[in-house]
Amino acid sequence: MSGVKKLCTDLNRSTNVVYQAHHVSRSKRGQVVGTRGGFRGCTIWLTGLSGAGKTTISFALEEFLVSHAIPCYSLDGDNIRHGLNKNLGFSAGDREENIRRIAEVARLFADAGLVCITSFISPFSKDREEARKIHASNGLPFFEVFIHASLEVCESRDVKGLYKKARAGEIKGFTGIDSDYERPEIPDLVLKTGELTVNECLHQVLELLREQDIVPSEIMEEVKELFVPENKLNLTVADANTLPTISITKLDLQWVQVLAEGWASPLKGFMREREFLQVLHFGNLLDGGAINLTVPIVLPVSAETKQQLDGCAAIALEYQGSRVAVLRNPEFYEHRKEERCARQWGTTCPQHPYIKMVMEGGDWLVGGDLEVLERIKWNDGLDQYRLTPQQLKQKFKDMKADAIFAFQLRNPVHNGHALLMQDTKRRLLDRGYKNPVLLLHPLGGWTKDDDVPLDWRMKQHAAVLEEGVLDPANTIVAIFPSPMMYAGPTEVQWHCRARMIAGANFYIVGRDPAGMPHPETKQDLYEPTHGSKVLTMAPGLTSVEIIPFRVAAYNKTKRAMDFYDKARHADFEFISGTKMRNMARSGENPPDGFMAPKAWKVLVEYYTSLQKDK
Repeated sequence: MSGVKKLCTDLNRSTNVVYQAHHVSRSKRGQVVGTRGGFRGCTIWLTGLSGAGKTTISFALEEFLVSHAIPCYSLDGDNIRHGLNKNLGFSAGDREENIRRIAEVARLFADAGLVCITSFISPFSKDREEARKIHASNGLPFFEVFIHASLEVCESRDVKGLYKKARAGEIKGFTGIDSDYERPEIPDLVLKTGELTVNECLHQVLELLREQDIVPSEIMEEVKELFVPENKLNLTVADANTLPTISITKLDLQWVQVLAEGWASPLKGFMREREFLQVLHFGNLLDGGAINLTVPIVLPVSAETKQQLDGCAAIALEYQGSRVAVLRNPEFYEHRKEERCARQWGTTCPQHPYIKMVMEGGDWLVGGDLEVLERIKWNDGLDQYRLTPQQLKQKFKDMKADAIFAFQLRNPVHNGHALLMQDTKRRLLDRGYKNPVLLLHPLGGWTKDDDVPLDWRMKQHAAVLEEGVLDPANTIVAIFPSPMMYAGPTEVQWHCRARMIAGANFYIVGRDPAGMPHPETKQDLYEPTHGSKVLTMAPGLTSVEIIPFRVAAYNKTKRAMDFYDKARHADFEFISGTKMRNMARSGENPPDGFMAPKAWKVLVEYYTSLQKDK
């Protein structure tokens, strides 16, 4: 130990060295480090007692930033003592040298343009202040974050068993037991980890970084609602009543709802031409960093409407005689329908149901900032299920969910779907999650004529829960307001990102998501596995984990839905959607175990009602 002590207290300092300036500027380095422009180099210094949560927060922050294309590196106290500082002990001198070295290394990382996170007890104020000065003298941001947990909380965690050893006298000079910890007097941020969740702590650090222009606001994944604030509502309504109007369709109103509730955040309204081109050609919004958005959200209008309103500062949007929103600073641009369809759907087949609506729609598009006067209500008995992203996030918080797995569907739930959801929950529990919550999220906007209507699907989903096929206590059934476009892998990215905005961190993707048969050839319009493959590669979806759909079929031996095993092919029967519909129309029961009986009864009632209508 004497040799170590001499190294730290009587260092041989070189006097014949001259600092060499870099030829590459920080701004230039910031252009090429990561995919988001701008120099972001800084150090986030996490300090607190052992067991306070420094490493947990550090690694969570590192994972979040890297997944959002911001280069970051976490320097952990234990890890550093395995390498760079393995020749240091825990004497006062060694502790001081430990922190000095880390401060210098962190400065280099920050100077290289990375966000450097350090998680060290760093118990002494003078050492932390010296670390700050090392950064300040080089013009680099330094944020001291106090990870505040009481000694009682830290000792109760004692993940490494160090407090127990210190209390037994096996470890001397242990911070908090027989060595002081000097709390920061004026830290940049205090995180009370005894009261806050990891996600809440993460959000507070990100908010600090956003305020200091280290990270762009777009990565915060904040829900941007477009409703008029209550204190401005009367004024905006009065203004809307004086403005020229555009009459919108039910489909347009569904997109107004999507925008207003924040599902397409950070869009401020219907896409202007710049946003439209970015989405159409790159599948991303590019201003402020790449943000996955693969479907154009646009408002078509006629040439006559364009001629009448071009140049207006604001326009009211009217649905069935009622003004529902104001479009500010509108921009008109040509609706190149064939090009749009070729890029969005990969086909221009006029029999495709959504393409047909595009081709019959206006020859111009109008974009602008949207101010929506009030929540969109459909008064169909289902509005209570139309939860906004903000409302869903609050529900997840109230339920104390530590994992949210979302399942998007536009069809009735059979036991094969349920098997996948049950298996996903089991796997999440095996990974250490305590309270995973399922978001069963049927699409509630426009669908093609031969799909089961929303009201009947909701009855069927309720029956599935009633029979206990899915656990009602850990399931939220809500309606996703988006129209269905049947655009395959392009559209499935939209479905996934919208659920990510609402707080989901796992997304189950099935066979041929958002697909349909080609209207002419009747073959699959999209290769059935491409949706899940594309999702696992899609940019900007890195804060949600994709769970590919395992093929399920009816196991005739088990008389239940089961994951398909090619080696036992003869045991399985594949019951297609067409076969299921034909059985329901004829009143025939499916094999036992295919679908919950009450849920099947709902389907039979629906198809019976169609025959009565005819």
